[in-house]
Amino acid sequence: MMQPTYIRAVHSARRIATRAAICLAASAAVLALPGLPLAPRALASQNVSDLLSAGDRESVARRANAALGHYEQAVQAEPKSYAALWKAAREAVDLGEFEKNSETRAALYGRATDYARRAVLANPSDAEGHFQLSRAVGRTALAANPRERVKYAVEVRAEALKALQLQPKHPGALHVLGVWNAEVMRLNGFSRAMAKTFLGGQVLGSASWPEAVRYLEASVVVEPNRLVHHLDLARIYRDAGRPNEARAAYQAALRAPLQDANDDQYRKSADEELKKLR
Repeated sequence: MMQPTYIRAVHSARRIATRAAICLAASAAVLALPGLPLAPRALASQNVSDLLSAGDRESVARRANAALGHYEQAVQAEPKSYAALWKAAREAVDLGEFEKNSETRAALYGRATDYARRAVLANPSDAEGHFQLSRAVGRTALAANPRERVKYAVEVRAEALKALQLQPKHPGALHVLGVWNAEVMRLNGFSRAMAKTFLGGQVLGSASWPEAVRYLEASVVVEPNRLVHHLDLARIYRDAGRPNEARAAYQAALRAPLQDANDDQYRKSADEELKKLR
């Protein structure tokens, strides 16, 4: 006997719903199976995260070379990863600072500058990229000719000021500006005049020892346990003719814990310079 049309329709709908439920259950079971490969995009994201974590562990352990390797792999996996770019810049500068081979040192600073510029492009509204760019360019300037050095000095100051605009108490940017003022003041008067008159370095005229002291003292307040802040503050006190304060800052540097890649060298410098202080 033929079933009414509406009954056949109901049975058909039930069969369709049952098949759909079975398919959904099967899909859920497949997704829950262990060991299945992730989609390429998810896999890349997980890989970058793992590489960043590995780099962070090496950086905390003060193994800059290993840390840089992980961060550079993360950059290769994700070229616009802001964290990978600025952290790679940081480690490259650290490695370059005490590198004895001039070509290797220049190459490290070049890599650091490139990574930092790309970090700023990836995230211009965060202070860390601007700070790392000011730091990398500042190191590059040390090997430049006088005309290029002035150009670099202007960029170093501008990037550090931008970092402070975004994060007013950024300790690294405060440090850079303190050292910037000190380095300009360490030039002899003739060199500063030549730079301002012929090299377009009018901004150098804003430098002073009081500004150098102000910025470095501020960085120490924000990060009182960072050795390099105390060391550079001691050097500024020394060169500004304040030996008693320089002595206290050197002693603070010697008491500071080792936490940065180059702290062993910084501590050695603090000890040697303190012994020479008059």
